[in-house]
Amino acid sequence: MSKANRGFASMPPEKRRHFASMGGTAAHKLGRAHEWTTEEARTAGRKGGTAPRSERPERAPEKAGAG
Repeated sequence: MSKANRGFASMPPEKRRHFASMGGTAAHKLGRAHEWTTEEARTAGRKGGTAPRSERPERAPEKAGAG
């Protein structure tokens, strides 16, 4: 068996989704899964794009001088 034909990367996406949902279901049954509150989700959504935006001004001068 070659290395390319094993592991999760070689599985079809549907099968990977099935295994992932099994893990999520088990975590909820055990009480270890995180339940998002509305406020937590809102805060996380606001943070989503802040990191890439903060890096752009620093990288802009490099790209301008490279051309």
